[in-house]
Amino acid sequence: MTPWKQVLALATLLPLASAQDPGPFDPSTANIPPMLRFQCSQLVIERLDPLVNPGSVPSPHLHQIVGGSSFNASMDPHSHDLVTQSDCTSCTFSEDFSNYWTAVLYFRARNGTYKRVPQKPSEGLKGIGGITVYYIPPLGQNKTTAFKPGFRMLVGDAALRGPAQTEKLDPKVCHRCMPLTGDNNNLNCAAPDSVTLPVKFCAGGIRSVITFPTCWDGVNLDSADHKSHVAYPVKGSVTDRFDYDGGTCPASHPVKVPQVMYEVVWDVSVYLSGRG
Repeated sequence: MTPWKQVLALATLLPLASAQDPGPFDPSTANIPPMLRFQCSQLVIERLDPLVNPGSVPSPHLHQIVGGSSFNASMDPHSHDLVTQSDCTSCTFSEDFSNYWTAVLYFRARNGTYKRVPQKPSEGLKGIGGITVYYIPPLGQNKTTAFKPGFRMLVGDAALRGPAQTEKLDPKVCHRCMPLTGDNNNLNCAAPDSVTLPVKFCAGGIRSVITFPTCWDGVNLDSADHKSHVAYPVKGSVTDRFDYDGGTCPASHPVKVPQVMYEVVWDVSVYLSGRG
């Protein structure tokens, strides 16, 4: 595996070596496909977004940011090199100076006040807040193309006030009410997951999963909306085993790239148990 290069955004990249076909996934035997999974602790919680609102201080949205210490409001990919300008990283691997960030979740009390819900590590991992990051080579592919330095992409829409309507059958952002311990269901965005947030008590928190596209146009490292240069596989070409099992890329985006997936756990136990 080659060292991390600069990547940025609500998604990032690391140059991965070509991946061989790992074979079919069998949930009954927990034959999990090869992947890179690691924890990134909280770097800062701030109104900054160099992707959607570059240079804006403050940005319209509050984010939790993890990764390289050189994160700032602008981060022009033509002049800002994450590797040379970061002194450290909040991610498990000291070589990863990429930045990853997510929106934050708020709890609304009965009196109408809001309080930010803290994030906690996934079960079995350690850290302060943060997110778990996955890099997953698409199944069934003989070759996966590494992300190029400076690659950026985004999933989600800050203007939405309800579940996205365009991907109801194949949601890319989903939520699960977690037990206190021992959730061994590795299938994401399938039952018991939902595109809406749970409203019942969740002893282990609410887990949100965000999966990024696996098809690239092969040319552009970014686009005006930070989405058009990438795409999800053609609808109907992906089975329901995993939402990252490959599928067929559209002709406009023929290059396979690893799937980036975020796992965010919101510590809602205090609020949803009636103590907050």
